[in-house]
Order: sequence, then structure tokens, then C-alpha cells
Amino acid sequence: MSTPSAPQVINGNLTPAATLAVKERGKALLSRPTLNKDTAFSREERRLLGLDGLLPASILTLDEQVAVELVKIRRKQDPLERYIGLAALQDRNETLFYRLLVENVEEFLPIVYTPTVGEACKRWSQIWRRARGAWITPEDAQRIPELLRNASGGSEIRLIVVTDNERILGLGDLGVGGMGIPIGKLSLYTAAAGIQPSWALPVSLDVGSDNRELTADPNYLGRRTPRLRGAEYDAFIESFVRGVQTAFPGCVIQWEDFKQQNAIRILERYRGSVPSFNDDIQGTGAVALAGIIAAIVAGGGSGSGTLNDQRFLFYGAGAATLGIARLLRHTLAAVGVQGTALESAIIALDSKGVVHDGRSELGDGKSELALSSDAVSALGIGNLLNAGLTEVITQIKPTVLIGTSGQTDAFTEHAIRAMAMSARAPLIWPLSNPTSCAEATPSDILAWSDGRAIVATGSPFDPVVVAGISRTISQANNVYIFPGVGLAAIAGRLKSIPDEAFIVAAQRLAQLTAESRPAGGALYPPLADLRSISRAIAIGVIEAGAAAGWANAADGVRAAELVDGAMWSPTYRTYVPA
Repeated sequence: MSTPSAPQVINGNLTPAATLAVKERGKALLSRPTLNKDTAFSREERRLLGLDGLLPASILTLDEQVAVELVKIRRKQDPLERYIGLAALQDRNETLFYRLLVENVEEFLPIVYTPTVGEACKRWSQIWRRARGAWITPEDAQRIPELLRNASGGSEIRLIVVTDNERILGLGDLGVGGMGIPIGKLSLYTAAAGIQPSWALPVSLDVGSDNRELTADPNYLGRRTPRLRGAEYDAFIESFVRGVQTAFPGCVIQWEDFKQQNAIRILERYRGSVPSFNDDIQGTGAVALAGIIAAIVAGGGSGSGTLNDQRFLFYGAGAATLGIARLLRHTLAAVGVQGTALESAIIALDSKGVVHDGRSELGDGKSELALSSDAVSALGIGNLLNAGLTEVITQIKPTVLIGTSGQTDAFTEHAIRAMAMSARAPLIWPLSNPTSCAEATPSDILAWSDGRAIVATGSPFDPVVVAGISRTISQANNVYIFPGVGLAAIAGRLKSIPDEAFIVAAQRLAQLTAESRPAGGALYPPLADLRSISRAIAIGVIEAGAAAGWANAADGVRAAELVDGAMWSPTYRTYVPA
């Protein structure tokens, strides 16, 4: 089997490709998306590889093909139709698909991922066209290595993004429709970090669905059974991890969109023994931390320019909050915040009020977020433990408010005005996505805070004009983090991926923000720079890991060489018969 594999990146830049010997001929070659060049096959290639008569006479360059495809995609007005069109292109010609995506990432990132991917997942069984990735059920538990190898097509898989489909974005249980998330994430891995498509495998663990409306749909493509739970579920996950290790030793596993209690348990079970991470927890934590650092240094929050005197209030106490809080605590401790001051710097609210250790139900990782009685006393909220958001804001005067609740309009005008009274330039971030789940719109936040809030969101929003000035709305998009961390894990052959890797990634991203000085007050560098951002993060993670002992010590001095050698770029190669 022929698979493009030669490194084609130097310092994150596209470079000319080398010659490749291929075994495929004629229609078999055109049917391989990793090899197909469509109308870009030269006359000599057509003659030598049995393509004469199978293609129109015109021969286009890759750039000309991109221009043609852009016209086709932009002609479609509906975002879901654009998603379907791009998926069809990916299934036909991966090099062309990724070249288009790399060169137009800001335009098409909201199509291949959030928010459009949410609609695609909801309608997956209706729009499904062609199989991609591995579909594994509990009945397959004893032969998972076989299924993984079948899905790999003989390629060396180094990265798997896997979901059990239960918590897709803020949309809940979407059954096998959740496969759109791993496929989208891996597209971003290739576009943003140069992970070769042939190295990457999306996986859906179809353990059933409790969405009765979904399973009653005659078009539904998944198992029509209630979700697997308890010990049987854990045993199936164990079989999957063992299967990956058997089929692809050293393969990186990214856990994606698992329900909170499963996500936390799986992360803790395997993080020390398998190179794995949970993007909803650790990736979200890192991208939020990077934005917080950038905003505080720029004078946001209390205006001191340091993290030491900030107070963070989370509306929502799920996996995303846990991930951000973990990295925040580590960072605050590193700058000298200790004891009760550290505890009372991070407060979380859920549907029952303030999360504190006097509550009887503190499962799903909430015990890590629970305030001690000393912290409750120090904050003076003993009589507000069941109070609403506005009352808590008024009492504790946070400088940062982050929403991870998935509850539309949860940030009311009263709450935002209370935040505006609590800090000079409050950070107010409705991070829930897709767009329909955001806790507030940026325009409302800026209006109700008299334009003083620094806003970041989980989904993309248009700029907002405040007092005649256009304000950029920063998107705290995990795509700034996970591609670089995954690239580091692959290039540096990491045995595990600790939280320290994500802290390094956050610090590097914040530094890149300062260096690039994005226009309009943006908290993150331009998305067009994703390849160089991912490269810088990957090098930084390997270097830090080598110094700290969780990466190979010898790899620290050649981190750039390792990263560049692992990056692929979407350029055509000249084919000759094998």
C-alpha cells in the first residue's frame, strides 16, 4: 500500500514534496483519497499509472484546484451544506481538502468544527455518505485490535480521537452522530499541526444511546439499545485501551466528549500509563489559562497586571471548570498564592448553588472544586450557599466570570452589571458551545458593562462596535492547544501527557499572543498562524518534558528537529510506478 509519509515541513512552512512510488493504478488510484490528485495528475503520470481516459484533458495545479473548490463551497449558503461539501472533498482528495483548509482556516474552522459540526452530529444519520474511522460496539470487545487494523487500511496509526458520543458539545447524547467530533478534531490536527492523515484514526465507541427520539428514528445508524453503564462499561473501555496498545503500541489517545463522571474516571485511570488526555478537561483548561494570562497582563480583571489578586467565579461545575481550575491552582500556587487565599480564589456554582464541602453530593470531580468551611467563612458567603449568580457576585466581587454551564442567557443583565462593579475591566467569558448554548452574547455583555468587560467565547462571534470602536471577540478555541500537545506527544514519543504539558502550552500561547499583538484587543494570535503556534507549543512541551523527566532527556536538545520531522504538509508529490 502506498501512503504519503515524507516530512514536508521546515520551521512550520510548506516545502516542495518528493517523488513517491505507488502500486495503485487507474480507478484504484483515483479512489484513494490519500493519493488522488484529480485533475492535477500530469500527462506522464496518467500514461504510466493507467489514468489515460479517466480524467478530463485539463491539468490544474494544486493552487488552481483550491480556487475551483473555493467557488464551489462558497456558493453554498447553508453552513451544513458547506460541511457536507467539504466532507465530500475530504473523502475524494485529502491533499486538496487540507490545502484548502490550511490556507483558509479562519473561514472554514467554524464549518469543519464548532458550531456547524454540532448540527452535523445531530443529523449524522441523514447526511452520512461514506465510512470514515472505526465503529466499535461492546460485542466487538474481544477483537478490537482486528477492527482497528481494518479501519487503519494498513497505515501506522499514531493518534486516535475517540468518543462514546454521550456529551457532544452542549447537545448531549447524540449516539453515533458523535463521530463528527473525532473526525473534525483530526481534520484540525492535520491543518493546525501537520499530523499526517494516514497517522490519524477517529473512533466511535457505540455503547448505545439513551436518546429515545434518536433511536426511534428509522434512519438512525447506531445500536438501538440503552447505554452501557457501570462495570460493563468500564470493562469495555479497558478492552479498547488494551486493543489500541496491541494494534498500535505508543499510540496517543485523545478522549473526547465523554460525560463528566466517565471523562474524569477514564482520564485518571489511564493518564499515567498511556499517552492520553481529555481535551474537554485539559485542553479547555489550557486555552482558558492562556487567555486569562494574556488578559490580566494587558490590564484586565483587577487591573494589577498580576494573577495574585484575581478572584475567579465559575458558573458551571463540570469537566471544563475542573480542567481550568486545576491549571489555575497550579499557576496561582507558583506565584505565591497559598492556603485559604488559594482556596477562596476559585469559586464554582452549579444548579444547587455554591460548591462547598458541606454538601452531601460531591461526585463527578466536584469535590476538587468544593470550598472548605474556612474559605466559605473568609468569603463571607455562609448565608449565600444556595443563592443565585448575582447575589454571589455582589458578595465576593470576582474579577473573572467564566460560564461553562451550557445554559443560554444564564448571564443576566443584573449579573453583568454586578461584575462591572466588582472589577475595573472584568473578564466575562461565556464559554459554552455551540453558539446556542452561550451564557450571554458579547454585545449584551459589553452593553451591560459599559464597554469595560474583556470578552472571550467558546464559539465564534462577530466583532462588536463599542463607542465607535470595533471590538474583536476572542474565541477560546481548544484548537490553539490540542494540536500542539498531540504533535509533541507523537514527535517526542511521550509515555504519558501530564498536566504540566498543558501549563507549558498555555504559557507558550500567552507568550505568542503578546508577541503577535493581535488587532482589536484579541486574547489569542490569529488562527491563520495555527501551524507555527502548534509547532512552538510542541517544541516547548518536549523541551519542558525533557527537563522535568516526563520526556526523553536527549530529545530536549533536538525538539525542533523532531517536531519538524513529524509535520506533514498538503502538497502533491510526483508519482512513479512501484
